[in-house]
Amino acid sequence: MEWFLGLGIAGVVLLVLALVFDGFLEGLFDGVGVLDGLFDGVLSLPVIAGFVSMLGFSGAIAMGTTGVGAVGATAIGTPAGLVTGWLAYRLSRMLLRDRSGAAPRDVDLIGVSGSVVTAIPAAGYGEVLVHLAGQPVKLAAKSRVPVARGAEVWVEGTLSQTAVSVRPVER
Repeated sequence: MEWFLGLGIAGVVLLVLALVFDGFLEGLFDGVGVLDGLFDGVLSLPVIAGFVSMLGFSGAIAMGTTGVGAVGATAIGTPAGLVTGWLAYRLSRMLLRDRSGAAPRDVDLIGVSGSVVTAIPAAGYGEVLVHLAGQPVKLAAKSRVPVARGAEVWVEGTLSQTAVSVRPVER
């Protein structure tokens, strides 16, 4: 039973090391033809750690509760480890594909209201403060008509990543 507990603890330690040294093992084999990319998917450290720890802990539980020998505990622990490794793989793939934290794009500015920070002359640029994804963003702004400082404006379009065209809000 001590061997299985040791495997379980080793798996947890491996998982902690995988979290602390994220990408370290993957980087060791960069450029080595056959091994390049081997640890990026099914054989990633979290998957291996999940398999080893579940094999160890479920084997120890099986030995302690049912009295089966090492072979029986291994037979019980291996499928549990495979399921845990598969779940770790699926969870890591799901987290890597998550796009909910995508950065706002220029087109996300269109239709956003803001206020003029620096007056906008008829033929030049001023500055506006808009809130994009809950964050204040100060941008250069151009308008067809002069707009005074403090006026509320709507963003009509983007001129570049840091400049927008605006129109004053009519009240």
